[in-house]
Amino acid sequence: MLQGRHRKKVIFVVQFVFALGLLAVLWRIVEGEEALRLLARAEPWWLVASFCALTLQTALSALRWRLTARQLGIVLTKAEAIKEYYLAQIVNQAVPGGISGDAGRAVRARAQAGLMASSQAVLLERVAGQVALGVVMFFGLGVAVTLPGGLSLLSGLALAVSLLVGGAVVGVVALFALARRSAGRVANGLVSLGAAAKAAFSPASVRWAQIGLSLATALCNVAGFTFAAWAIDSDLRVSAALALVPIILLAMALPLTISGWGVREGAAVALFPLGGIAAVEGLAASVAFGSVFLVVTLPGLAFASSGRRQGLRENEVSASSA
Repeated sequence: MLQGRHRKKVIFVVQFVFALGLLAVLWRIVEGEEALRLLARAEPWWLVASFCALTLQTALSALRWRLTARQLGIVLTKAEAIKEYYLAQIVNQAVPGGISGDAGRAVRARAQAGLMASSQAVLLERVAGQVALGVVMFFGLGVAVTLPGGLSLLSGLALAVSLLVGGAVVGVVALFALARRSAGRVANGLVSLGAAAKAAFSPASVRWAQIGLSLATALCNVAGFTFAAWAIDSDLRVSAALALVPIILLAMALPLTISGWGVREGAAVALFPLGGIAAVEGLAASVAFGSVFLVVTLPGLAFASSGRRQGLRENEVSASSA
């Protein structure tokens, strides 16, 4: 256990230092002083709008998880789902890998159907969110490169992303097909996950609710970033936001830094010029978004504190009755 804790501390330090290094490099590349000036002049009401969009995203994501879990035999109230989602978000903000909070969510929900089912519910819910971001991205890229006045610079990006995603989809389909014809723990796990996904998304009674919640959470995320960009007076257009912001947010899934810091900013700096926007605006917008999202997750601290107090009370009752 000590070795595991030591390894986590080392990973945390490495990811933290790497994030600082990326931000320092970006600061030098795009004139960080200008980014600071943009942030200092940020319009508060657009930041409030970003906060509201991201708060709504949290609630909708929790409801999506609740729906997915119910299909796998785990019943949660709306309040429980939202509380657990806030707890997961605040942990993900501070712990290496960005998934420890979700792992805790699965562990705490395991009582009704077992750890396998609760883990699958969490994984499938997160995957649904990423897929929805991908759908929004392709829609945005299509709009940006086809409509009059669209962003012709994005045509190459659209082709590259399409090839990458297409290859990934083919690989995943082939992997599940191979698992059905194979034996072993990995193959059995993939078959079980495929069955869980069918139960969670296929029934007509939940299909449209899953689609609606997933697209709504994706659009709230995009809106949260777009409002943060408008707060620093960026010229980010809606058509460009639909194409670029999902890619920026998907880059955060790379477990290279703490909560995507540095990676997200690097993606924004690289992609904003494709939309005809200064790279420095990408840096400032991404920092504003990250800061707002951090504030959005803060209720998780209150839930964590109340959970610890409840745990202490339960331990005291157990000790007194022993």
